[in-house]
Amino acid sequence: MECPLLKTCNFFQDKMENMPATAGIMKKRYCLKDNSKCARFMVASTLGREKVPADLFPNQHDKAENLINNNG
Repeated sequence: MECPLLKTCNFFQDKMENMPATAGIMKKRYCLKDNSKCARFMVASTLGREKVPADLFPNQHDKAENLINNNG
């Protein structure tokens, strides 16, 4: 199932534009399959999109959990 935030997620437009192969792999895994595993989606759905750090990668689950636990 496609992530509802995919079309407006700044991460792939800003951080991954120079790494298309890596971006494709991450998009397939986190945006097109199971967005509940995406660190960015975890923070956005728990704390709000404004709390998602610009430099948070989709695979940084530990960082997302720390943000959620310290801001929730």
